Amino acid sequence: MNARLEDIEAIKQLKARYFRTLDTKQWAAWRAVFTDDAAFDGTRRSFNGPDEFCALTSAWLQDAITVHHGHMPEIVFTGPDTARGIWAMFDIVQFPAPTPGSGPYAGNGFIGYGHYEEEYRKISEGWRISLLRLTRLRVDPLPAGSAFAPVPEGLLRSGTSPWL
Repeated sequence: MNARLEDIEAIKQLKARYFRTLDTKQWAAWRAVFTDDAAFDGTRRSFNGPDEFCALTSAWLQDAITVHHGHMPEIVFTGPDTARGIWAMFDIVQFPAPTPGSGPYAGNGFIGYGHYEEEYRKISEGWRISLLRLTRLRVDPLPAGSAFAPVPEGLLRSGTSPWL
């Protein structure tokens, strides 16, 4: 297989791991998809590196039910070990209790639509995300009073590691 096609497939696998480990709350594995100097944009605040980004995001989403999907990747190479990508995205975030404040992220949760714009760097461990920018096209609040419906006990699977 062509080396560039192998790299594209590795980046797709990386992004799949990003979504799966985020939704299954495997925070150490989620942190591992980023370079140590990764930057983040498109959120309502700035972060001082991936450790802070992962710590604050995991605290915000720990008790939430989340479903993140990424589709239709467009990946171009900017150097021998660097690339950029755009992914169409869709997410659902539901909190166990309404979150305070106003705006699209307050209340019971939301359904979001948009794109991830990312930069990737190949390091000794493989491809990693070095820049993550989330752009939103639309955010729909979940209706007030939406029942928080976790998966019934016995059916919940938070991810069997290592499955693959």
